[in-house]
Amino acid sequence: MIKEVKLPDLGEGIEGASVSEVPIAVGDTVSKDDTLLVLESDKASMEIPSDFNGTISEICVSAGDEVQTDDLLLKIETEEPSIKEVEPKKESEDKSAQKNIKAQPEKKHEPQQTKTGDNVFASPGVRRLARELEIDLRSMVGTGSKGRITKDDLHGHIRLKIQMSSGKVRPPKKAIDFSQWGDVEVQKLTKVNKITGARLQRAWQEIPHVTQQNSADITDLDKLRKELKERGVEKGIKVTFLPFLMKAVVVVLGEMPRFNSSLDEKEENLVIKNYYHMGVAVDTPSGLMVPSIKNVDKKTIFDLSEELMDISERARNKKLKPDELKGSSFTISSLGGVGGTNFSPIVNPPEVAILGVSKGDWKPVYDKENNLFVPKYQLPFSLSYDHRVIDGASGAAFTERLSQVLGDPDLLKD
Repeated sequence: MIKEVKLPDLGEGIEGASVSEVPIAVGDTVSKDDTLLVLESDKASMEIPSDFNGTISEICVSAGDEVQTDDLLLKIETEEPSIKEVEPKKESEDKSAQKNIKAQPEKKHEPQQTKTGDNVFASPGVRRLARELEIDLRSMVGTGSKGRITKDDLHGHIRLKIQMSSGKVRPPKKAIDFSQWGDVEVQKLTKVNKITGARLQRAWQEIPHVTQQNSADITDLDKLRKELKERGVEKGIKVTFLPFLMKAVVVVLGEMPRFNSSLDEKEENLVIKNYYHMGVAVDTPSGLMVPSIKNVDKKTIFDLSEELMDISERARNKKLKPDELKGSSFTISSLGGVGGTNFSPIVNPPEVAILGVSKGDWKPVYDKENNLFVPKYQLPFSLSYDHRVIDGASGAAFTERLSQVLGDPDLLKD
C-alpha cells in the first residue's frame, strides 16, 4: 500500500516552510519515528517523522524547495496501515499531526543525523545555532557518527575562530602567484628572521602597546661625548651616544622601577628587578638580534663602549653565546645612525618597556628670556610600554625625566 506524506498544518500562523534537508532516498527502508525531512520556517527548525514502517517509493521535494500546508512531500510503500496518515484536513487530525512534528529545541534524545545535497550531516539544533552565528557548516568536518557535525564540533569551531581573531592561532594563508603580474625573486627567510618575526608578532598581539614621543636637548652631552671620543681613540675604543643613553635610562629606571619589571607567568604579580641589564638591538646580515649588556649601572662609559663594540661584532659574525641573548630588563633600539625622526618600537617580552631612539639634529629653539632662537642639538626618542603595567601619566613622566637627564651631562659622568 502506498501512503502519501503531506505537509501538516504547522500552526502558530506558519503557512509554509523551506525544505532544508532530505536525509532519505528512494528505496530506503524507514521505521516509525525515523526522520523523513527537515523543515525550516522563520520561527523554528523541525523534523518530519515517519508514522509507519515501509520503503520510500517517491520523493516529491528537494532541499531548498518551499512547501505549503497539504503539499505532497513523499510516498512510502508499506504493507501495514498507517498509524496516523498525515492529512491536515480535519481539526482533530491537524492537532495529531502537529504532535508528530518534532520541534528541535524540545528534543531530549540525540537527534538523527540529517544530510543535505552538500553532504553535511547535522541536527536541526546545530543548524539553527550555525545560522545564528553565521557559520557555514560545509566548511566543517564532523566528528560524530558517519561524519555528523555535533554541537561540540560547532563549539570547537567557534573557539578556533576566536583564537584566530585574537592572534593566538593564525588562519591559513592562500597561496598567491605574484609572477602573474611580473617578474619576481624569492628570497628565503633566515632562521633569525623567522624567530624574530614570530616573537614580534606575538608581542604585538598579546601586549597592549602605547607609544609616547619626546625629545631631549643633548647639546651639552654632545660636547662631553666628543671629549670622551678623543680619549677613546687613544684606547682604541669608539664612543657613541648609546652608552650615554644606557646610563641615562638606568638613572630613570632607578627612580621609576615599574619600567624595570615583568609580569609573572600568571599575570597576577609584577616582578621588580633590582638589576639593570640592557638589551641592545643589533642589525645583522641574518636579521635583528638583541644581546644583553649586564650590570649597566656598574660600568663606565668606556666599559660600555668597549663591550658594545665587542658584542655587536660577534652578533654580526654569529658568535654570540646563548646566555648573551637572555636576561635583559629593558631594551634600547637606536636608529640614530640610519635616520628618521620617530618610530614605534615593539616591546621585547617579558620586559614591559622599550626605548626607540632616532637621529639627532640641530633645531632652532626659542629662548624666551633673551627673546631669540638659538640652535640646539635635539635627540628625538619614543617610549613604547605595556599598558597593563604602565599608565599614560607614568609613561609621560618617564620621557620627561629622561629628557632632563640627557640634558644634564653631570648626571652621566663616571
